Amino acid sequence: MPKRLLLFAAVIVTVLSAALSIQPVSAKTLRWANDGDVISMDPYSRNEILLIGFMGNVYEPLVRRDRNMEPEPALATAWAQTAPTVWRFDLRRNVRFHDGSPFNADDVMFSFERARSPNSNIPGLIASIKEARKIDDYTVEFVTYGPDPILIREISNWFIMDREWAEKNNATRPADLTKNEETFASRNANGTGPFMLKERQPNVRTVLVPNPDWWDKPEHNLTEAVFSWIANDATRVAALLSGEIDMIYTVPPQDADRIARTPGLRIVQRPELRVVFLGFDQLRDELLESSVKGKNPFKDKRVRQAFYQAIDIETIRTKVMRGAAVPVGTMIGEGVNGFDKALNERYPYDPSAAKKLLTEAGYPNGFDVGMDCPNDRYINDEAICRAVAGMLARIGITVNLNAQTRAKYFNKILGPAYNTSFYMLGWTPPTADAHDSLLNLLASRGAANHGLFNVGGYSNARVDELIDAIRGELDPAKRTDMIHEALRIHKEEFGHIPLHQQTVMWAVRDSVQLVQQPDNIFPLRFVTMK
Repeated sequence: MPKRLLLFAAVIVTVLSAALSIQPVSAKTLRWANDGDVISMDPYSRNEILLIGFMGNVYEPLVRRDRNMEPEPALATAWAQTAPTVWRFDLRRNVRFHDGSPFNADDVMFSFERARSPNSNIPGLIASIKEARKIDDYTVEFVTYGPDPILIREISNWFIMDREWAEKNNATRPADLTKNEETFASRNANGTGPFMLKERQPNVRTVLVPNPDWWDKPEHNLTEAVFSWIANDATRVAALLSGEIDMIYTVPPQDADRIARTPGLRIVQRPELRVVFLGFDQLRDELLESSVKGKNPFKDKRVRQAFYQAIDIETIRTKVMRGAAVPVGTMIGEGVNGFDKALNERYPYDPSAAKKLLTEAGYPNGFDVGMDCPNDRYINDEAICRAVAGMLARIGITVNLNAQTRAKYFNKILGPAYNTSFYMLGWTPPTADAHDSLLNLLASRGAANHGLFNVGGYSNARVDELIDAIRGELDPAKRTDMIHEALRIHKEEFGHIPLHQQTVMWAVRDSVQLVQQPDNIFPLRFVTMK
């Protein structure tokens, strides 16, 4: 055989061997990929859907969601209100953590304190709980600040951790991700859920295997689940088309048609509860990243309105998102309790009016401002930010875009420092209720568990009053009216710039059956493979 053919054959063998070594094909091994990695194995480290969804396969809450997003028993078998502000939970017996330790009320008490400890990113999930009480080893009570009609939904993403395991491994508090800290829980996990952590390679892959001692009856037939981080869109799609992976958990809209036309593959999609929006630093007297010195232009409503009306949302929907988005006018989308179709109408795109507003505010020539944006978190996130930068340039605003991976991005813009001037963020209310968005995004920072993701420091006393009242209002009609009033005030003040409700779009092999939920969480316990 000529040397060139021998060399070619050797290269082919090498490539095939490498491909096969990536992950052996198995009928019950699910291989899936996302454009971002799970930041940590600690379920309290970040209130982010990808992390919550992934770790929900390992850890469990007291009350979980079924296939239709309705509450059902998990680590609690029953619950009842014994008083307007007291909830009693009966805990499931004979449950063990993955290391064999028994689950009991001490773990719930520990998890409550850990969830509201320094560095925890999830205190909002238990914000209405004033006190946790241990009645006996399998009974706990939660005392709320006031009547809370949606407590059961609020705690569905609060996962219970093993007290003994955390104490043994010096992981009683979450690591401070803003300082790139780690604890044992950052790379290791010990839950009660249907899957156990087998392997963790940050920014490469994470492998889960079934928990043989799970208390519930498995509906899946997986023997292994391999999650890979493939940041590049083209590479991720190529891996699906070539058969290297079975499912893409974030499909580039521009590739959806090609995937749908490929035999053996299908697109699964539905509107997501998440709203993607832009926010401004309205708190500092001078922006951290701006050519304007001595004052903060975003404290002027006219400037915020100018930014809003300079953005052509229809171009973003059709050109950037390829139709995989529904423009919104408020901070909650359709499908969330409290949504109002009338309020959802956007202010018109009008660059001439925007330019006039800037001139009236004292910026006839515009100004420079930094903008923080993720490049691996939301669908076409960096492309959206670049489009926004181009639109703002038409009214004299020079945007200095800083697009980063989600880990760096979140560490920069989130508390306690909130080091940003202008930013993109997305929010999915896990309760499917407006109060979660109002409490986390619109409530003034300062009060306990209020405004934790209010990155720009928006503040309105009446909105704060309404948020606290909504939490305890038991009359549905009155509660809805208050939600609408809060959303209307915020909209009229241009507190943020809501962009769109993105479409949950997954690509999957025909051999894989799964459940897609509107919060974009991917539960492995419902996956079966042929």
